[in-house]
Amino acid sequence: MADLDAIESDICQAIAGAADEAALEAVRIAALGKKGSVSEQLKSLGTMSPEERRTAGPALNGLRDRVTEAIAARKTVLKAEGLAARLAAEAVDVTLPVRASALDSGRIHPVSQVIDEITAIFGDLGFSVAEGPDIETDYYNFTALNFPVGHPAREMHDTFFLPPAADGEKLLLRTHTSPVQMRTMQRQAPPIRIIAPGRTYRNDSDQTHTPMFHQVEGLVIDRSSHIGHLKWLLEAFCRAFFEVEKVEMRMRPSFFPFTEPSMEVDIRCKRVGNEVRFGEGDDWLEILGCGMVHPNVIRHAGLDPDEYQGFAFGMGIDRIAMLKYGMPDLRAFFDADIRWLAHYGFRPLDLPTLVGGLSS
Repeated sequence: MADLDAIESDICQAIAGAADEAALEAVRIAALGKKGSVSEQLKSLGTMSPEERRTAGPALNGLRDRVTEAIAARKTVLKAEGLAARLAAEAVDVTLPVRASALDSGRIHPVSQVIDEITAIFGDLGFSVAEGPDIETDYYNFTALNFPVGHPAREMHDTFFLPPAADGEKLLLRTHTSPVQMRTMQRQAPPIRIIAPGRTYRNDSDQTHTPMFHQVEGLVIDRSSHIGHLKWLLEAFCRAFFEVEKVEMRMRPSFFPFTEPSMEVDIRCKRVGNEVRFGEGDDWLEILGCGMVHPNVIRHAGLDPDEYQGFAFGMGIDRIAMLKYGMPDLRAFFDADIRWLAHYGFRPLDLPTLVGGLSS
């Protein structure tokens, strides 16, 4: 029989030197496994005489028990050390401030906020929201809106044209949301009172223009609408949107293919540095275009212009957002700069209402 004291000493040294539970398990297998050093000694009991077994049996069983106890004790120590190391690594400083929730740190983009403000105002005035596709046909974007062939707005330097459809029809990214007006008139019988906010696309980029921008257009079609109704509606909108008690407005003759007569609308303002104050001052600022719907447009919608008439208006959502909230550069709207959004953005639950205030 081998020297049990030497075997036990080697095993104890290996147990003490085990750095983790995996290493300790390797020591256990080397000592007590089927082919382990202690197990091999226990197998030799079968070859011994009865007298030798009476001496060797208790010695070998004692060795096995002591090794098992040493392994268990070392395992307990390693578990405690592992737990202490994990607690130290995962320690949390409870004195640190709590992280802001998504409702506190998240922000609504100003364009989305202004669309909600516009919707709230016109919804209170009895308008509904209409939508249409961003990819339009040449017919709905131009022809149905009384743009003659050869009109400059059809040229490549203004419009993003796409490959033709399977049937050969010319496709493009819509240059305004006016096609929604035509689609609505074809689908819905008068009276019609809608606004059509959405993305539009033109080949232009500078401080006040981007290739993709947002517009909202409004349309009223019935039997008795006139310019007086249009002027009152636009004044009511400007008072509510810019949150001023009084708005002085002037209309200048202009030209749009889809309205006749057509007008540009200016409102009185005062400029103080980069700030524009409405309802006061001696300056004027153009904010939108409008006019009475052209009879040809009404005919394209399948309606009789001798029976129905109406008016339309349109404005840039990004532009009026810049005017109201003092944003100097339109390009920053689309830079995805979290610092800009944190400064100009709106809290998620700050929903605009006419009662509570649009931008309160």
